Amino acid sequence: MTAQDLPFSRAEYARRLEKTRAAMSAAGLDLLFVEDPSNMAWLTGYDGWSFYVHQGVLVFHDRDPLWWGRRMDSKGALHTVWMEAEHVRAYADKYVQSTEFHPMMDLAEIIREAGHGRGRVGVEMENYYFSAKAYITLLAELPEAELVDATALVNWQRGVKSDEEIAFMRKAGGIAERVMDGVIERIEPGMRKNELVAEILRDQVLGNGEDWGDYPAIVPLVPSGPAASAAHLTWNGDPFRSNEATFFELAGCYRRYHVPLCRTVSLGAPSDALLHAEAALVEGLEAGLDAARAGNRACDVANALAAPLERAGIERGARCGYPIGVSYPPDWGERTISFRAEDETLLEPGMSFHFMPGIWMENWGLEITESILIRPEGPAECFCDRPRKLIVKP
Repeated sequence: MTAQDLPFSRAEYARRLEKTRAAMSAAGLDLLFVEDPSNMAWLTGYDGWSFYVHQGVLVFHDRDPLWWGRRMDSKGALHTVWMEAEHVRAYADKYVQSTEFHPMMDLAEIIREAGHGRGRVGVEMENYYFSAKAYITLLAELPEAELVDATALVNWQRGVKSDEEIAFMRKAGGIAERVMDGVIERIEPGMRKNELVAEILRDQVLGNGEDWGDYPAIVPLVPSGPAASAAHLTWNGDPFRSNEATFFELAGCYRRYHVPLCRTVSLGAPSDALLHAEAALVEGLEAGLDAARAGNRACDVANALAAPLERAGIERGARCGYPIGVSYPPDWGERTISFRAEDETLLEPGMSFHFMPGIWMENWGLEITESILIRPEGPAECFCDRPRKLIVKP
């Protein structure tokens, strides 16, 4: 059985596999083990909430990839991957959360069966899903193999989006617009945060017309007032208050493709400090969008943003953007390029980023961001079309 409802064409999956194999060859790898669920989905189509146990994809040079995971999740693989059933392998539950057995024991046996027990095997060492215990177990089980750090090897192949992927991201952008419109329409003093977040979650899943919404990799972030000085707080049951600003860090998600969108809403007249920061931030955003052109560097975007902020006396001290696309919790970034002064990566048509120059000061915060696509010519395209400003509600 092969999945009948693949999100992408078989030609698209073949393109991705070809790029990955070329990168493997350049790194001198005989075999690649991918445990990041975003990379698994990008290569095979696999989509399931199973990343809390060990799972992965083995990428070979001379045969189709092999999905590997927990037995109860193998049916999900049969329903979502493009490979035939013989390319789905499962381990027994005795390996799950056991102190006696580890899933890497089973994976090592598969690697030996495939003839790579003495090969150069790439593994994603710096990854949320590949643990220290997994590494030392695989090392012990494959004493004649060479385990090579292949962190972000697949992630870098994902950087330039295909037309099929861009179509998905445009759908996600439409969902993000609808979600943010709902926030601005509903928020008012006295409304409890959890009540508004419930509506945000509902809008994220309802989607936009026929474009149904998937769950984003990051939950809504909605800190207010002094708490908005912290970048990654979620919500509680407190009410929104008059004369207080809240930033909303949200995303639209369509078939795992993310388009984040952040805006700040002030309930009542904003402070002079907030208005001062807004003017500098919007100027920097406009300059950064103009610098986000094919042939320019990632650092050019960061430097364009920084100049107006520095003139306004605002020091950020953080990167201001990162690649986006297909992702799973706990992060919607691709973990490769960064918009910062030190990153000289050339921008290419088809790359997509969250241009995210949030400002977090001692007693307040301000987020106005755009998710963007690098075009063949001209400045970046924004996936969303909403006012680039501080939103003030009386």
